[in-house]
Amino acid sequence: MASVFIKNARAIVTVDDQDRVLYNSNLLIEDGVITYIGQEEKQAERVIDASNCFVYPGLINTHHHLYQTFTRNLPQVQNMELFPWLVALYEIWRGLNPECIYYSSLTGMGELARYGCTTCMDHHYVFPQVGSEEFIDMQFDAAAALGLRFHATRGSMSRGKSDGGLPPDDLVQPVDRILQDCERLVKKYHDNRPLSMRQVSLAPCSPFSVTTELLKETAVLARSLGVRMHTHLCETKDEEQFCLEVLGKRPLEYMMDCGWIGSDVWFAHGIYFNDQELQILADTQAGIAHCPVSNMKLASGVCRIPDMLRLGVPVGLAVDGSASNDGSNLLAEIRSAYLVHRLTYSTQAPTGYDLLKMATRGGAKVLGRDDIGQLAVGKAGDLFMVDVSALDLVGALLDPGCLFGTVGYTKPASYVLVGGNVVVEDGRLTQIDETAVSRTAETVMKDFLHRGGAAVC
Repeated sequence: MASVFIKNARAIVTVDDQDRVLYNSNLLIEDGVITYIGQEEKQAERVIDASNCFVYPGLINTHHHLYQTFTRNLPQVQNMELFPWLVALYEIWRGLNPECIYYSSLTGMGELARYGCTTCMDHHYVFPQVGSEEFIDMQFDAAAALGLRFHATRGSMSRGKSDGGLPPDDLVQPVDRILQDCERLVKKYHDNRPLSMRQVSLAPCSPFSVTTELLKETAVLARSLGVRMHTHLCETKDEEQFCLEVLGKRPLEYMMDCGWIGSDVWFAHGIYFNDQELQILADTQAGIAHCPVSNMKLASGVCRIPDMLRLGVPVGLAVDGSASNDGSNLLAEIRSAYLVHRLTYSTQAPTGYDLLKMATRGGAKVLGRDDIGQLAVGKAGDLFMVDVSALDLVGALLDPGCLFGTVGYTKPASYVLVGGNVVVEDGRLTQIDETAVSRTAETVMKDFLHRGGAAVC
């Protein structure tokens, strides 16, 4: 029986149903599952001394575009908002190939893991006409290499420029081809059992890049296969205007008419819902992936998180695409979310602990899981540990649950465990050779940007 015993933790922030914080306590993981939390000594194959550490549930990322990791910090798009930003980057993204997908996924998920993320969701929707048949397969391979739980969404675009959409026509696909690949991926990878390492959802990109036919047929297929549905919605005023002018409806009304509402649906961003629409989300338990850094980077707006939490809308935290964030770090996302909502909502803003809970329990609910997101007996052995003995945290440890929001933590985690397996130790990934992967990824990235006409140092 594989087992890990974490002893003498300075604090264990459980994020359980009682929101307990346990001091000077121990935690035992056996065969991937937490079997004990308390102050008793237990036997295990591996013992980790956590006397200088705070221990937290593994963070859960609910929206990402890993391929964008190779288009970070591009000078030509730094001062753009969403629509012109997308138009400019499509010209580069059309050069994606399987090698780009694999190494951008390793890079993005590796960064997420180093900063405490144990479950990564990705929304891949750019499929060039040739050579993109196994893009999602490459992502599953990368997640397996790192040892992370992975929720892939088979994204899609079917409305090109010639049909009034935003993407170029050579990056859209026929509806039947999209649906066939969706079904292939679900049958090959989706595992809905407790402690699953691999799941698949279906995810047409956005109202301005897909057809009504695709949205409706995706909803029918997803529910027939028993998988979840995801898309971007209400991210910008430009999107709202597009829906009103082209589709004759506000974004949420349009999605509802296409069958896209319910507890099996979650939307990325969700900035521009009105009061009535927020109540619909709460009543139906449709979820939101909150992307604060991306929302600020693209000047999209501030999501109404306090209102969502008050109404009971399921909300998870997300880093969004690396090119609209330029990083894959959920600890930084907690800090940014705390500050932007304090600035916008003052005393009504979520606390640092509320945001930690959003990044753990909230993310689990948005992804349709109850086996991850908390440290409790019977739950997955997914956790991360941070060293709090350094000089920069003196005087900052009075409230372990709020630490990442109020103070922030800028270093990689000391340990990250997924199902009891150590995937990060002393801030370094254990399952891959970081140096070798970094070197190869840099070469692949430069070749990719060169093909797309971007300047490369």
